[in-house]
Amino acid sequence: MRYKKILPGIFQARPNRFIAHVDVGGRTEVCHVKNTGRCRELLVPGVKVWLEESGNPARKTKYDLIAVEKVRPGGPLLINMDAQAPNRVFGEWAAAGGLGFVPTLLRPETTYGNSRFDYYWEYSEKGAARRGFWEVKGVTLEEDNVARFPDAPTLRGVKHLEELMAARQAGYEAGVCFIVQMEGMARVEPNDRTHPEFGDALRRAARAGVEVLALECRVEPGGLWAERSIPVER
Repeated sequence: MRYKKILPGIFQARPNRFIAHVDVGGRTEVCHVKNTGRCRELLVPGVKVWLEESGNPARKTKYDLIAVEKVRPGGPLLINMDAQAPNRVFGEWAAAGGLGFVPTLLRPETTYGNSRFDYYWEYSEKGAARRGFWEVKGVTLEEDNVARFPDAPTLRGVKHLEELMAARQAGYEAGVCFIVQMEGMARVEPNDRTHPEFGDALRRAARAGVEVLALECRVEPGGLWAERSIPVER
């Protein structure tokens, strides 16, 4: 996926989870943050961030904060922190045959049970029909070249895994895909230190036949693309 009009800025402050104050060319702009997560290790005063300029004159904020250069000992790491981007990236990847086939139907935001999964898909091959669900999780937390999810407790994430297990038991194929919004990661790990219940649910889901996949992305200030599969350590 590619953004449109991109420009750099310097992060100043985040008064609440929805907005940030960013220095853009010497003036302070109030920007919409496209990620309601904590992101405390990313949004540090003085770091370089990347903004997308909105073409909608009716908006309260002119810019969206979409990426940040994380400061770390080995040099800065560009991280896309747009929470809407992972679904778009997965949709493009799956539609192009990333799953090993091109789905005959790929429908976003589909309700099953008590959850709304990110994608429902169908595919027919040699008279055999297949169908299933995918839930997509964006990953922005990095520690020593390991990507971890979640960065904060997520009861919703546990619920999604429980529903994926129920769908699998009902005869659907089911999977969870971690979209890693940065480059150079060795693997993805559940963040058991922050939310052990999610890690436990992920391991139970894998044993129940839910596919667990991680896709590392190529990250540029102006775009994000699924690049390669990396291991998920459970």
